[in-house]
Amino acid sequence: MTVRRTTLALIALATGLAGLAAVPALSQSSTSALRGHDRNAPVNVEADRIEVQDRADRAIFLGNVRAQQGNMTLSAGRLTVAYSGQGGESVQIRRIDASGGVMLVSPSETARGQLAIYDLDQRLITMLGGVVLEQGANIVRGGRLVINLDTGRAVMDGSAVGGISGGGGRVSGTFSVPQRNTKP
Repeated sequence: MTVRRTTLALIALATGLAGLAAVPALSQSSTSALRGHDRNAPVNVEADRIEVQDRADRAIFLGNVRAQQGNMTLSAGRLTVAYSGQGGESVQIRRIDASGGVMLVSPSETARGQLAIYDLDQRLITMLGGVVLEQGANIVRGGRLVINLDTGRAVMDGSAVGGISGGGGRVSGTFSVPQRNTKP
């Protein structure tokens, strides 16, 4: 089942999905507010500690990690940044792996999970393990969330790959409905 709406961001979407928990859906998708994300903005990282492994082209940030790019913020206990370019070349971040209480925040959504992978080359963000996505009063839970920053498409799967639990293999959601005046 695929539903597309531009008025609601990410997965928290649709009229007619009240029976979502009862439907054996493998994935739900919509258009993401992160579509307007500036993926070319610099990535700023703060942490309690950094370990640079130059020969492996990576840096590991530990403790109260906060990475920000444009209007998107990723926080976690640990962040591993894979990069390329050394010796006179500017360093180019290729991939960011986050673990330990991962939270991704944009102006209109918040997503939480056990792990996150931000592939800057492919422009994909993948969150795994008990993912909870909130947009206002709308909440969706699943095992894996994949956001394509080019298209703005987001897909929530019920089960995650690699054995990371995500809620029994199903997507579930709670969606707000417009308040209507009832006449006696």
